[in-house]
Amino acid sequence: MNDRDIDGLKLKLKEFAKIRDWEQFHSPKNLSMALSVEVAELVEHFQWVTEEQSTQLDPKKHAAVAFEMADIFIFLLRLSDQLGIDLMEVTQRKIKLNEQRYPADKVKGSSKKYNEYK
Repeated sequence: MNDRDIDGLKLKLKEFAKIRDWEQFHSPKNLSMALSVEVAELVEHFQWVTEEQSTQLDPKKHAAVAFEMADIFIFLLRLSDQLGIDLMEVTQRKIKLNEQRYPADKVKGSSKKYNEYK
């Protein structure tokens, strides 16, 4: 494993926390709260901009958004590790479920939720 795959990253993050004696703070409750804060910090970058502006970030803003996304990914990986959730496996299952809930021939071009379709 290396730090470019999910398991390698989870191990690297676990070691990072362990060396700093932070595992005591990395409960699922605390990690989910931290994750929520990081998502809010990401959203803050897009607050008050137009749709078009959100797709044309200047390099400084783009870099800041990238780091917020990395923070989100880090906390999500730590949370999945603490709960023993295989994100790759459950994501594949979720994609299959979404394919059933949102058949392309019924939902194409619509943003309705799956339970709003007939």
